[in-house]
Amino acid sequence: MKTSQLSILLFFVSIASALAQKELHVASPNGRIIFSFNLTKNAPTYRVTFDKKTLIDKSELSLVFQGTGVFGPNLFQNTPTIRLIDETYELVVGKVKTARNYCREAVIPLSEKVASKRQINLIVHVFDDGVAFRYEFPKQQNWASYTLTDENTTFRLMQNPTVRALFLPNYTSSHEGLYTTIPLGSIKNDTLMDMPALFEFPDKTYLAITEAALNDYAGMYLTKRNGRSGTPGVSVLTSQLSPLPNQPSRAAGSEKVKAVLPHKTPWRVMLIGDRVGTLIESNMLTSLNEPCKIPDVSWLKPGKTTFPWWNGNITPDTTFAPGNNFETQKYYIDFCAANHIEYHSVVEYGLHEWYVNDGAGFVPGPNVNAAKAVPGLDMQQVCDYAKQRGVGIRVWVFWSALYPKLEEVFTQYEKWGLSGLMVDFMDRDDQEMVNIQTEILRSAARHKLHIQFHGAYKPTGMHRTYPNELTREATLNYETAKWSGLATPDHDLSFPFTRLLAGPMDMHLGGFRAVPNSQYKIQYTRPLMHGTRCHHMAMYVVLESYLGMIADYPDAYKGQPGFDFLAQVPTIWDEVRVLNADVNQYITLARRKGTDWFIGSITNSTARDIPVKFDFLPDGKYSAELYSDAPDVAQNPNHLTQQTRTISRTDVLTIKLASGGGQVMRLRKL
Repeated sequence: MKTSQLSILLFFVSIASALAQKELHVASPNGRIIFSFNLTKNAPTYRVTFDKKTLIDKSELSLVFQGTGVFGPNLFQNTPTIRLIDETYELVVGKVKTARNYCREAVIPLSEKVASKRQINLIVHVFDDGVAFRYEFPKQQNWASYTLTDENTTFRLMQNPTVRALFLPNYTSSHEGLYTTIPLGSIKNDTLMDMPALFEFPDKTYLAITEAALNDYAGMYLTKRNGRSGTPGVSVLTSQLSPLPNQPSRAAGSEKVKAVLPHKTPWRVMLIGDRVGTLIESNMLTSLNEPCKIPDVSWLKPGKTTFPWWNGNITPDTTFAPGNNFETQKYYIDFCAANHIEYHSVVEYGLHEWYVNDGAGFVPGPNVNAAKAVPGLDMQQVCDYAKQRGVGIRVWVFWSALYPKLEEVFTQYEKWGLSGLMVDFMDRDDQEMVNIQTEILRSAARHKLHIQFHGAYKPTGMHRTYPNELTREATLNYETAKWSGLATPDHDLSFPFTRLLAGPMDMHLGGFRAVPNSQYKIQYTRPLMHGTRCHHMAMYVVLESYLGMIADYPDAYKGQPGFDFLAQVPTIWDEVRVLNADVNQYITLARRKGTDWFIGSITNSTARDIPVKFDFLPDGKYSAELYSDAPDVAQNPNHLTQQTRTISRTDVLTIKLASGGGQVMRLRKL
């Protein structure tokens, strides 16, 4: 070979090598967040920077398949495509009415150089408030289906951020527990971390990891590994998928996902901001989901509901025997009608569910029938009477009493005229259970039923696709007041910065018997509450849920100050603003419905004064109704003060929050 020919060959080889090593940079529309992708010999890697600071560095991505091995080493990158997405969409139910999907998208095609030459596309969306990516399996000639044993998505976090997360012993969980605050580097290896998890960096940058569009796939968790070479301040989080039933929980090779191509994973989501309120206000999760798949949603009505199980099915002195019967339901229906509460929930009485079941402790027995009421309860009579009073009827059902006969049961519910139901005790998020929940939503929509999931995994934004999912639990909530004292104001302050980042969160709100901590005791009927009444009123604004509970019994509210606010507060919104927030300390949220604003503030066990600025308001005057902790709430936590004043956008109001306290206000445009 001549010297000139050799030089030319070396030139092109060096150019090809340089191109192969060149990073692909995808910036958010405002340029503050950059996702950088690099294909190495061992695996694809990515970095995430925010304002030129590296938050996640050189994190590897790979997938392990049963029988066909790892997809990660020795890959070839085809030409990526990048485009700007800018669209708005309407939410049937949500924390906003109109959302904007504004991001830069990259489609990065990857294929193996050898063997079967499988192809997988990495889809990346970079928003102004975060990053998301997913794996897409296009239809291809030599690969028809797969069984996934591990998804090794990693997050190599820099600077040893402070973590706030729920740690779990295993994948069988209702996701109801206390959150832990700890430096990332201090977490023991292999600790199973639920999502969303919040990471606070030393410079007060915030990053939360969760997932969106969980559909036909296994739920994701995180576990920690120390950084390579013991790099100080660096820890690697690796995705862990919930195994299919009858699989070893963490054993190598256990089956996690089975799918036929084409297929795609959920989105791996990183919410990012230098203000923690940015994460709460974000609409990334719904933007990453498909549009509504229910053709007609005119029947769907968000609102508030009773839930008599919580209060112990309390009725006043009666001329009838309380129980699973019409008269007991009528008492609650009349209460709803008189106070503009949209729904009454028929649950149980005397620890026996409303439907026929020969199992113990609500667990379905061999002859369970969720479409047949117990003797003495005429569900048609209940539904007919409620309809006359303008109230919808809902029921509670153990999931496995429902699922084997879904269409049969829902057909009967539609015939009776039920509006919806709570589905409970699933306690799994493997692919099989994820698909069951999706099937429940689809079938329920066909029969004009809304769904409230309890004993269930976190939301992933799918209420955009199936808006008949009005709320779900996945948190330790006030139901525990019936058997423990764990639901405290300090615990409440963990929600907005962790679980609530995933979306609507159901709690048994409305307990109107707050007592000082020294007087707190466990009561299964008429449960007592920690914190002040204003704290619990404010939870209706701080939390996001499209089906709010009014869980106490009717006479608990009669003549009580503050109940008028519970009756008027909406459950779906047009806009949300976080006005004040200090993680795990306090928060003030403003939510708009029409021209009215509802503002809720809560604090932990520390009393404090918080300034509230109204510069988010349009010009003009507003009449503000204020409900605040009374001066004597340390002795009488149910006491509150009410006042009305005029507010404009130039005003700043300092509100006083007692220990475990709160404050709410409603602003009406004058």
